Amino acid sequence: MTTDTPLFVLNSFALLAFFQAEPGGLRVRELLDQAGRGEVSLAITTVNLGEVAYRTERRYGLKRAQEVLAKIEEYAPAVIDVNRELALAAAHLKARYRMSYADCLAAALAQRLGAAVVTGDPDFRQVEHLVPIEWLQSGDTQ
Repeated sequence: MTTDTPLFVLNSFALLAFFQAEPGGLRVRELLDQAGRGEVSLAITTVNLGEVAYRTERRYGLKRAQEVLAKIEEYAPAVIDVNRELALAAAHLKARYRMSYADCLAAALAQRLGAAVVTGDPDFRQVEHLVPIEWLQSGDTQ
């Protein structure tokens, strides 16, 4: 990731919107294309990536989940492992807000990187004062 380009953290909502052809997926495609041209930098935690995998497998099967993961690899966002510092920053958010721990990890990563979270998940309204949010049009990503 380069620091001279805008930084965005993808949560599972964003990638699921893209792969499920939901309205918010158009903006995600634009960001993925911009990242491919070096105009923006994208990141996702391993936990949020795992969330994309399990939700896809649950809804569409293992083969589709493997295809989605391979496609994400082609787009090459920075996949950030959850270390102690990030886990504890997310735990701090989780203690204060009614959000999933995976969402707290995305928010904590965005805070650490000085990035905006790309999502349409309304739970992120709780942390808008802490981290910038790039709001996507909502869809059925559950």
